[in-house]
Amino acid sequence: MKKVIRIAVLVLFVVLVVYGFFYLYKKSKVKDVIYETKNPTVETIIKKTVATGKVTPRKEIAIKPQVSGIVEELYIEAGDIVKKGDLLAKVKIIPDMVSLNAAESRLNKANIRLDDSKLIYDRQLKVFEQGVIPEAEFQRYRLDYKSAQEEVEAAENNLALIKEGITKKAGQITNTLIRSTIEGMVLDVPVEVGTSVIQTNTFNEGSTIASIADMGEMIFEGKIDETEVGKIKEGMKLELTIGAIEEEKFEAFLEYISPKGVEENGAVQFEIKAKVNLSESNFIRAGYSANANIVLERRDSVMAVAESLIKFEEENKDSIYVEVETEPQVFEKRYIKTGLSDGINIEILDGLSFEDKLKGGEKQEEKPEKKQG
Repeated sequence: MKKVIRIAVLVLFVVLVVYGFFYLYKKSKVKDVIYETKNPTVETIIKKTVATGKVTPRKEIAIKPQVSGIVEELYIEAGDIVKKGDLLAKVKIIPDMVSLNAAESRLNKANIRLDDSKLIYDRQLKVFEQGVIPEAEFQRYRLDYKSAQEEVEAAENNLALIKEGITKKAGQITNTLIRSTIEGMVLDVPVEVGTSVIQTNTFNEGSTIASIADMGEMIFEGKIDETEVGKIKEGMKLELTIGAIEEEKFEAFLEYISPKGVEENGAVQFEIKAKVNLSESNFIRAGYSANANIVLERRDSVMAVAESLIKFEEENKDSIYVEVETEPQVFEKRYIKTGLSDGINIEILDGLSFEDKLKGGEKQEEKPEKKQG
């Protein structure tokens, strides 16, 4: 019995040793690598660049007052449509005390001079009617009297302008009523009733009462990198994508390229502007962020291969080649000439035919699907 057990243990040991050697041999054996092959295809290759920016109205006007004072009434709010000449606001003038005092003093002096001129004129008129003085001498007194009358009227108008911003001769025309200078939509009203405003003049641009723009004519304002600016020109077509309206693309045409670049974050950027084509159904709000796709180059229906199949010589980076299958899973190096690339596919100018099979990546073994229990 012991002999039988000893023999069984020995046989088991021999079996385990043989299995171990077989397992190690199988593990050390290198599997044959099988590569996928791909043929050149016909592709349309488009090289694009993207300019980021925003959509703004071509005509946007800031309405400013011609007098300083306090906003007494507002007749519009953001979003209203106005026409040229429509009333926007009314400004109540708060006169400068120095100017007011000077105007009142001028009027008083003009009245004193008028009274004096009238007395002289009346006295000389009687003498003239009696024939004591000639008409030429009387003419001088009449001129002084009329000049005094004109000075009083001018002083009264000056005082009225300082106090109320309107004169008797002007009628309804007044600087205190702020009117629109263009037709369009009110984008912003940065003031409220009671806000102090400053008139526009040589030394101050003045306070803005309202911003008005023609929303029917929009432009794209963006920036493009210096590496791409040399490849674009006025008149090029752009495809505009607006962040707030992702489902729709807009057509635009490049109108302006800045002659001077501005450095931003270490890169030189050039400003561009493009006219946006809108239909009557489109309404785009001012300031929407947008991206413009600009087609720099295009090749239609050309032979192309995936860029991942292209290789370069280590010694000479200008030498471009692919590996072409000559026999099943046997490949040879072949130099080619390439053209335009879009980052995924690259144009083949010379060196390949559509029948050539190119070496791709290693073919992965398909794992058997597990049966659902």
